[in-house]
This record gives sequence, structure tokens and C-alpha cells, in this order.
Amino acid sequence: MSRASLLEISRTARARARALWGLVVRQVTLFLVTIEHTWRRSLQVRVVTLTLVVSSLLVAVFAYVVAYRSSTILLDRAKQSVDAQLDSGQAFASEQLIVFGKPFEPNVRGTLQDIVSNLAGGDSQDPSSGLVVVRADNVNEITAVQSRPGDISGVLGGDITRVVRDGGRATAIRSGNLGAGQVKYLVKGTPVSTKFGQVELYYIEPLTTQDSAATQINATVLATGATLVLLLGLLSALVTRLVVRPVRVAARTAQRLSAGLLDQRMVVSGEDDLALLAASFNQMAANLQRQIVRLEDMSRLQRRFTSDVSHELRTPLTTVRMAADLIFAERERFPADVSRTAEILQTELDRFESLLTDLLEISRYDAGFAMLDAEPTDLVPLVHRGVEPLRALAERCGVELRVEVPASPVIVEADPRRVERILRNLVGNAVEHAEGRPVVVRLVSDGVAAAVAVRDHGLGLKPGEEKLVFNRFWRADPSRARQTGGTGLGLSISLEDARLHGGWLEAWGAPGQGAQFRLTLPVRAGDRLTASPVRLVPEDADVPAVTPPPQPRAITQAPAEVAP
Repeated sequence: MSRASLLEISRTARARARALWGLVVRQVTLFLVTIEHTWRRSLQVRVVTLTLVVSSLLVAVFAYVVAYRSSTILLDRAKQSVDAQLDSGQAFASEQLIVFGKPFEPNVRGTLQDIVSNLAGGDSQDPSSGLVVVRADNVNEITAVQSRPGDISGVLGGDITRVVRDGGRATAIRSGNLGAGQVKYLVKGTPVSTKFGQVELYYIEPLTTQDSAATQINATVLATGATLVLLLGLLSALVTRLVVRPVRVAARTAQRLSAGLLDQRMVVSGEDDLALLAASFNQMAANLQRQIVRLEDMSRLQRRFTSDVSHELRTPLTTVRMAADLIFAERERFPADVSRTAEILQTELDRFESLLTDLLEISRYDAGFAMLDAEPTDLVPLVHRGVEPLRALAERCGVELRVEVPASPVIVEADPRRVERILRNLVGNAVEHAEGRPVVVRLVSDGVAAAVAVRDHGLGLKPGEEKLVFNRFWRADPSRARQTGGTGLGLSISLEDARLHGGWLEAWGAPGQGAQFRLTLPVRAGDRLTASPVRLVPEDADVPAVTPPPQPRAITQAPAEVAP
């Protein structure tokens, strides 16, 4: 096979391995996300999981204590039994060897064999039984004697024989193979005094029975603990279900209520705390339904009253307008005081007519009948059209109007009539509060959104007033005389116009530093705004340039068009 073929196979294998690894990572991530989502959303899962974890820890501690105590008790009993045998064997061996004065006497070896056989019992040749060993390391003439043959060097260590050789008793637990496989042994040794020197007596008892009993106890405790943990988990699941189910029903009922289904109620069963919760919830829902219905009726009557009054006032206003126009046209033939009265009447009629127009527009917004007639519009000439009618007012107030627009067109899908009305309201408001200082109107676009900023350097706004300015009939200084004779509804209507476009209308101001109003519109109708190409806080402001978050209602999509 050529080198190129090998390289191609290697690349293919690596690509498949990367793809497989990516699949595994995605599946694991999806699994972890699902678990995390379930943990956050389900109270029952959290309660059951915590119950299982805590009960498992408690059962594990209990099982460890029981297993440890059981093993300790069994081992202590084995030690006591071997100690008793060791005492008896020590006395027996001492009696049998007391008659010998020298280690090389003919019957010493046979006596040692008899001692070992007597102490080992009848099953001394069984590999699973214990061993009895007699040694005399301090007496060269005597060799070790065992109850059955086998290599005990691994079990009978030097540390044990050293203690016994020095005249003390020794106890140890060793593992070894003495013919019955790898087994744990309890080793005990004691010295036996004779006339010819010291003899060492060792008992090597297997702990097979004790280990088997401890294993059975451990298995029983673990099985009981696992069963108990599962039963506790099942019990906690049942209990939490009894509690969580009514809460979930209440949550679903509350969601339906918030969606407008005011006739939704919970089922009340029993007389316990949950039944009291359901009854209280139903009572609350009934009270809310009555209040909402009453408020809706009042709001509907208010909107209808505003609309009816606005329409009904049109007819007498038209008649009064005709008479006032006739008097105003002939005012030069009247005395000076009558002529002045005719001028005041004409001005107030103009303001009254503007107020009726704004009230009709507000009533359409309140009734949900406002319709957006969006079309591709160049904002550059639209800004000029919104500013030009106010130049005469600006000159009368001693205010310089500056317009900064791009040289190229700024095309936006918008309703030109509403955008122009917003600009007139913003510029008129800026001229009204400019205190003779310049007003700058700036248009900027980044291809996604277009923004118009109207900046004045007048009195400015106090903290918190940047939201109040859009309230109906709100004035920063009620004692201050108006130059434009506005109705107090201009900024409220402008805010609704901006929302109808899916845009933002925001205000900033600081005492003594003026104010800036920013209108931001999406280039394409229906797009969601995420940022504005113009900072809300002007660069020349002596405050930290931190742009507040957009208003939640202004971020939403433009409302659907509803024909009146």
C-alpha cells in the first residue's frame, strides 16, 4: 500500500474519530442540560434526590458502624476462646513437661507430640482446622512440633516469636495458606516454663467462621439499607406528589388566569391545608375577576366617553370656528378691546382644536385601533419638514435650530406622518425649554437602526423625570408659561407612535445641563431593536455616560395593524 493511501486512511480515521467524539460530547451536554433543567424546574425531583442522598449517607454510616461492631464482637469472642484454650494448654503442657530435667531425655520428643495431639483435638488433620505448635528456640536439642505438617513461616512471624521468646504473650492476625487456601488466622503464643528451659506454645486458629458471619451481616445490613433507602425515596416521592400536585394545579390555573381565562378555578376536596389553599385561591381569583371586569368596564366607558366627547364637540366647535373666523376677519373694524378679544378667541380655538385632535388620537390608541401605514421613507427630508415649521417659534424665543443629517439618504420603513409628528413634538418641546440656547437635531443610521436625537441646553430634567415626561398632561414646572400653547399630550402620542413602529423613544436630562430625546427606529419594519446608533447621554454632559437599559415595552415587536 502506498504512502498516500496510508495518509488518506489516517485522515479519514481521524475525521471519523473527531466526528464520533463531537457526537459523544453533544449527547453528554444534552443529557447534562436536561438534568439541570429538570433539577431547576421540578420540586419533586429535588426533594426525592435530597432524600435519597441524605438517607444513603445515614444508612452507609449505620452499616459501617454495624459491620465494624459485628466484626469486633466476633473477633473478641474468638480471642477469648483462644485465650481460654491457651491457658488450658499452657497448664497442660507445663504438667507434662515438669518431669523432665534435661531436653535430651528420650521421652521429651514423644511427650511434645502427645501434648500437641491432645491440644489439637481429634480433627487436627483437617486443613480447615486450627494448628497447635510447640517450639523451643532457646533449646537447641528440641525441634518444633506441629499438630499437622505445613509451612507456618508466613503466619508465625518473627515479631510474634520474639515476644514469646522474651517471656510475654503475643497476639496477631495473619493471612496465609496452610492447606485450605488463603485464610485469615488468629495467632496467639505463650511461653511454657520447664526445668530444662522455656518452651513456646502457639495456637493458630482460622477466622473463617467469623469472616463468613461478618460477611453475611454486612450483606444483610447493606440489603436492608438499600431497601430502606428505596422505600424512603418512594415515600418521599408519594408525599411530595401529594403536596406538589395541588401547587402545580394552582400554577396552571394562575397561568390560565394571567392569559385572560378569568373563569378558571381549582377543585376543592377535603378540609386540610391544601383544600384551604385551593379555596383561598378560588376566592382570590373571583375577587380579581370582579375587579378586572369592573376596571375593564370603567376603562371602556372612559375610552368611549373620550371618543364620544371628542366627536360630539366637533359640531359645535365647527360652528364656533365659523363665527370666530368671521369676527377675526373683521377685527380691524371693531374697537381695540374687541379686536384683542377676537385674537384671543382665535388662539384658544386653535388650541382647543389641537386638543380635540390629540384626544381622538389617544382614544384610537386606547381602543387598539391605531394602524401603522409603513412605507420606505427617506428620513433626511422628513427631519427638515419636521423642523422647518418651528423655525419661526425658535426665532421668537431666541433659539438657534441646528440640523445635522447625513449627505446620503437614510431609508427606513416607517409611517412618515407619525414620524414627522414625533419630530415636531420633540423639537417644539426642546425649543420651549431651551432658555434661548441652541437646539441640535441629529440623524444617524448604522444600517440596522436609525436614530434622531434632539438636544437642548436649557433647564434639563430632575432625576426620575425622564420617565414622567411621557405621561399625559405632565409638566415639569406647572407655573411656567407655555410659548407654544401645547395640549400636554404631544409626548404621550409620540411615545405611542414610536412603539407602533417597534422603536424606542427615550429621554435624558440633568439639572442645568439640558435634555436629550432620542427616537430609534428599525430600518426594516417589524425587526427587533438591540442597540441605538446614538448615545442617550450626550458626550458634552458632565455625568457618567451610562446608557440606561431600554424600556421593556419598547423592545417588543410592533403591534399588529387593526383596522378601525
